[in-house]
Amino acid sequence: MRRGDVRTALLIALLDGPAHGYELIQALEEKTGGRWRPSPGSVYPTLQQLADEGMVTASDEEGKRTFALTDAGRAEAESRVADQGLPWESMERGNGRRGGLRAAVRDLHMAATQVGVTGSPEAVERATEILTQARKDIYRLLADA
Repeated sequence: MRRGDVRTALLIALLDGPAHGYELIQALEEKTGGRWRPSPGSVYPTLQQLADEGMVTASDEEGKRTFALTDAGRAEAESRVADQGLPWESMERGNGRRGGLRAAVRDLHMAATQVGVTGSPEAVERATEILTQARKDIYRLLADA
């Protein structure tokens, strides 16, 4: 996701209904299939800016600040979807020919993390060997190109 997409992504995520900041972070992570988890440092200031602009309202519910779209925010969100589609759809398409590589690296990272968390010491050692060899093979591709 590009830097300017945080605003659009939050507006569109709020089309699903009111939410607090952490719920929005989780929703965006889910909508992107785990490929993007915006940081609180980008989400909360953007939500405040949207509130200042009258695009969202903020209210305290059960000790949490909950945000909801105003009519103007809903109109902007719907307009952006109509004009540009969903911002996470561009992640699906990837970055041209590199999209498949990015997805493969993400999937490899997730698998390696799982081995690191739940694998036996032997499995961790073997995964390390596999990844080390893969790195060497990839650099060999560049050398041969």
